[in-house]
Amino acid sequence: MTEAAPPPGPAPSEPPRPAAAPPTPTTSPAGPYPPGYTTPHSPFPAPLAAGPPAVEPRHRLHPLTPLLRGAKTVVFVIAAFSWQTINKVGLSGFAVIVTLCLLGAIALGVVSWFATGYQVVGRELRVYEGVLWRRTRAIPLERLQAVEVVRPLLAQVTGLAELRLEVVGSDTEAPLAYLTVSDAVALRGRLLALAGRAPTVADGAPAPRDRLLHAVANRDLVISQVLTPQMLLVPLGLFGVISEAVVQGSWGFIAMASTLTALAGVLLRPTRRVLLDWDFRVSLDDSGLRVRRGRLETRSQTVPLDRVQGVVATWPLLWRPRRWLRLRLEVAGFGSFEPDMSGPADQLLPVGDHHTADRLLAAVLPGVQLAGLSLTAPPARSRWLHPITYRKLGVSLTDTAFIVRHGRFTPHVMILPYARIQSVRVVRTPLHRWLGLASVHVDAAAGADE
Repeated sequence: MTEAAPPPGPAPSEPPRPAAAPPTPTTSPAGPYPPGYTTPHSPFPAPLAAGPPAVEPRHRLHPLTPLLRGAKTVVFVIAAFSWQTINKVGLSGFAVIVTLCLLGAIALGVVSWFATGYQVVGRELRVYEGVLWRRTRAIPLERLQAVEVVRPLLAQVTGLAELRLEVVGSDTEAPLAYLTVSDAVALRGRLLALAGRAPTVADGAPAPRDRLLHAVANRDLVISQVLTPQMLLVPLGLFGVISEAVVQGSWGFIAMASTLTALAGVLLRPTRRVLLDWDFRVSLDDSGLRVRRGRLETRSQTVPLDRVQGVVATWPLLWRPRRWLRLRLEVAGFGSFEPDMSGPADQLLPVGDHHTADRLLAAVLPGVQLAGLSLTAPPARSRWLHPITYRKLGVSLTDTAFIVRHGRFTPHVMILPYARIQSVRVVRTPLHRWLGLASVHVDAAAGADE
């Protein structure tokens, strides 16, 4: 029996099927989508969760650190004893006291050495110290201003060095004393690279060489310190004391002690400046300015160029016959525009001529030259406000910097780039208004100019 064919016409439609539900994405700690999953509303993959900061191994200081610290303690002990105390206890008793102090300082140094260390975690340097009270200092490398490798006299004898860090808004942080010279230099480069101040050097690749800008002759350095006002008092003082001794026919102990004390006080500052700036060399590399100097305590410091707020040029009175001047850097966080300040991090040129100064300025502040500098003098009526220094006042607005000069016997020229200016203030006192004048104060991160 055959089945009847369906009647002609359209086939009956099937009931619609329900739409398939979208797949449910799996969840992850980073969000509702797994890493790399493309969301329905964005063609870009979801960002991956940030991993933990890179942690480097913890390092200790050099094993000779307790010995050097113990030697420094002995020096303080010897300096604390007077001749009267030595006469009372005798030389043997004094030797016993010094030996006990040395052994005690070394023992405490060994215990402290086991508890002291440093570690680089991500973009910060952590310094661990303390025996009974543990202390951890975390130094963000973004705030790192300068890194200095210092080699005191004892460190030079043992071939060691200490690392000093300058941080924005604070004093010297976390001096790591002591490390080998190679370790100190490598750590300095590592910290500057993490802080974005120097390029990272791959393992096995040669380190970038710095370019020497200038080396100060030690002879010029000594002559510059002889040509100071206090040195003129030395022959006058000796002449007075010798004349008194010749007239009286005797040389008393009080006169001799007073003369030696006065000479030591007069010679202390020039001698200290010569020892600090001995073998002064300034060079330029990818991380910034690199300054090396020092006789008894050698220093090697790197100052990033983007931290330099300005430059101060000074012409001491007794240097004018030789046409010498001094250049000093103004670095953010290192102080203010004080002409007589000379900290460990601000020297650009201890002594030199105009040609050398312009060459260094071209490397630090391009577009600024001292040669042919044209300054505008203030109005004549301003001499009522500055009767002594009026003739040395001047100001200039170049294409890149604001320049001001002041000082009668020791002129100072301050150079401040426009990019480093924080604010500008106009001040008018009643006397200013009566004279029809005004004072303009330019504030920078390192200080203020007027």
